[in-house]
Order: sequence, then C-alpha cells, then structure tokens
Amino acid sequence: MKIAEIKELTIKELETRKREIRQEVFHLRIQQQGGQLEKPHMLRSLRRDAARLETIATQKRKAVAAK
Repeated sequence: MKIAEIKELTIKELETRKREIRQEVFHLRIQQQGGQLEKPHMLRSLRRDAARLETIATQKRKAVAAK
C-alpha cells in the first residue's frame, strides 16, 4: 500500500485495514510454521504496511485532538 493511498483513508478505515493485515500476517505465519509458505517476502511487506497504517492513524488522531 502506498502512503498516498493510506492518507486518503479515514481513521476507522485505517483501523479496519490494519486489522485485516494483521489477520493476513497471522495466517502467513501459520503457513510458514507448516512449511507451506510460498512467498516469505509477504510477511515483511505486510508488517511494514501495518506499521504505515498505524503511523498515519496516530498522526490523524493527534491532528483531530489538536483542533
């Protein structure tokens, strides 16, 4: 996910998307433990996306609180 796409989302949409990504990471980890993970780079990519979402959500919450 690109930063420009993330910045367009609302706080609620950011939280929902972050939850979905965390679920994906969980399922990929289970596949990894079973030796069935075909794309191990996806774990790192999804974790970074989740961090980006959290960063933008925090920035938006602070902006709302400042007003």
